[in-house]
Amino acid sequence: MAMDEKLMDWHRAGLISPVVRFYGWLPATLSVGYFQKVHKEINFDAVRKHDLGFVRRPTGGRGVLHDDELTYSVIVSEAHPEMPESVTEAYRVISAGLLEGFCDLGLKAEFSIPQTKAEREVLKNPRSAVCFDAPSWYEMVVEGRKIAGSAQTRQKGIILQHGSIIRSIDEDKLFDLFLYPSDRVRERMQNGFKSKAAAIDELMSEPPSLTAMKKSFRSGFEKALNVKFEELVLTASQEEEIYHLAKMKYSQDEWNFKL
Repeated sequence: MAMDEKLMDWHRAGLISPVVRFYGWLPATLSVGYFQKVHKEINFDAVRKHDLGFVRRPTGGRGVLHDDELTYSVIVSEAHPEMPESVTEAYRVISAGLLEGFCDLGLKAEFSIPQTKAEREVLKNPRSAVCFDAPSWYEMVVEGRKIAGSAQTRQKGIILQHGSIIRSIDEDKLFDLFLYPSDRVRERMQNGFKSKAAAIDELMSEPPSLTAMKKSFRSGFEKALNVKFEELVLTASQEEEIYHLAKMKYSQDEWNFKL
């Protein structure tokens, strides 16, 4: 999370071009959205039981278990020629990179577009703290099931969109991490989850490697943003800035447990 934030700072300062970044998590980690009330929604006994990391994202959205996945982030200026002013339309442009990537991997993905008033109300007032429980505007679905979860923030003219592309998922572990009014409610939500979300290993007989996924999504984001990415090698001082921010902000209880 610290690296995503620093990449925004450096792009804002004109030190680097637009960025697409692919990464993973060690240990597996539960991330929560900027506005989530964690003490009302998160089962921290389960977080400890499963030996997970825990961090609050600078973006909105709900809880995500980062385990067997490819995580992506895109950092781009609001002034970029391909970027619409509307937040929703900017989300569509960036997510078009995901769409291109999934299609390149052989999955018939499409944008989720809430059609009814009831569907739009669920997005405003989510019934669950679990990110993959329902797709938002222009997220990726295959056969009506969400296959990538994304969140976005805008800070001083720079857009950060990052998200999870799930390779496989342990539903029991995921649902252990949240609080419910009763065991019956958890059971009902977990049973319903199967029809709302899918991992790549459920949709493909031979799931692609992480290397193949990075190649496809890099190409997809290049098409969506009309750019050609070049490898960025961080300097020692840039790495030091990242670790300092991680220590002073994203490792602090004041940040992670606020609200």
